[in-house]
Amino acid sequence: MKRKTLVNIIRVVLLIGAFLLMGLGLNARGFSDVKNKAVRICYECMGIG
Repeated sequence: MKRKTLVNIIRVVLLIGAFLLMGLGLNARGFSDVKNKAVRICYECMGIG
């Protein structure tokens, strides 16, 4: 196999894995946890919270 072909296969596998992990995180309601933490940090920076 050529090196270029192997690199392309690895890129596709990593891309599919990344989308799979993002889907699992969204399915586990991970986005709401991240959003809540970000809001709290922003409020603390502004001196509100």
